[in-house]
Amino acid sequence: MSELITPEVRAWIGRVEPTPRVEVTRRDIIKYSVATGQRQPKYLRGDEAPPMFLFGALREIVPIDALGPDGIQTSSMMPELPLKRIMAGGTKTRYTRPVRSGDVLVGKRTLADIYSKQGSGGPLIFVVVEIEIETEAGETIMRETQTRIVR
Repeated sequence: MSELITPEVRAWIGRVEPTPRVEVTRRDIIKYSVATGQRQPKYLRGDEAPPMFLFGALREIVPIDALGPDGIQTSSMMPELPLKRIMAGGTKTRYTRPVRSGDVLVGKRTLADIYSKQGSGGPLIFVVVEIEIETEAGETIMRETQTRIVR
């Protein structure tokens, strides 16, 4: 099974992609809060953003034809692999403080690991991406590890 992960694919481990710089406004937080049916006044006033606010806030705005069938932008963090069906394999997220109006956010995505396993239905490739979001001043907001399973 090690032949699934070639030296060229393995060379992707450690690749870093910066996220766009995002200035968070009270209006951004309020619009997101209303659109997602938030009920807590701190969100509806725009004092702080709900945790899932970050899910799309640091993604580039791209034309619709740059989105995959799942509606998510095609990632430059995914090497060409011999298996093609990509599934979510899990996410671990740790917030260290809420996002607030006036925060300027920066971050990076790092391809942390690629490995293979034999599943009951055949071979699987696991792609692990770590995401770190900070304020421009260097205060950590969130760390996340995403795993994609390719079969």
